[in-house]
Amino acid sequence: MNLKELLTGCRTYRRFLQEPVDEAVIREALENARIGSSGANAQPLYYYAVTSAEKVKAMQPLVKWAAYLPAEVGTPKEQEQPTAFIVVVKKAKAIPFADVDVGIAVNTIALTAWSHGIGSCIMGAINIEKIRELFGVPEEDQIRLVLALGKPSHTSTIVPVKEDGDIKYYLDEDRNYYVPKRAFEDVVHFV
Repeated sequence: MNLKELLTGCRTYRRFLQEPVDEAVIREALENARIGSSGANAQPLYYYAVTSAEKVKAMQPLVKWAAYLPAEVGTPKEQEQPTAFIVVVKKAKAIPFADVDVGIAVNTIALTAWSHGIGSCIMGAINIEKIRELFGVPEEDQIRLVLALGKPSHTSTIVPVKEDGDIKYYLDEDRNYYVPKRAFEDVVHFV
């Protein structure tokens, strides 16, 4: 798979087969995030790899899904839920560019996972205090994002933005996702 294919296929997935994610894939994704770029090489992030069935189950009610969709359509049902999570934490007193590191890291994790056929959903609508309690995250550190992981049970396809400019993703009758993206000419200006 070349880079363009990897980027095109690495969409958000919200329904998963109930197969565990291979720990080797999670380790590779986190290793790639660990060695990735970091502002001032400060390395302000650490991660919780949530793979045990017990902890994965405990995480399910602590994340919110698909703000653009009604819950009955955008939230995975019990037999569609992710089979692993990664919690991304920023250390206390991190440098101002630490949130750029968060973006680099989660994209690296998602792309690495997708290179193995594992879909992801990067989530910011999370119950931070309950997650902090579940994993014993120190109060001074900041839980930034959670990635849900699993083998997708649906497709997610890039489509052009409609003439009305609506960028909200939508589903077809089989609950497959369509993700509108603006045209190259609308977002890139050569000067």
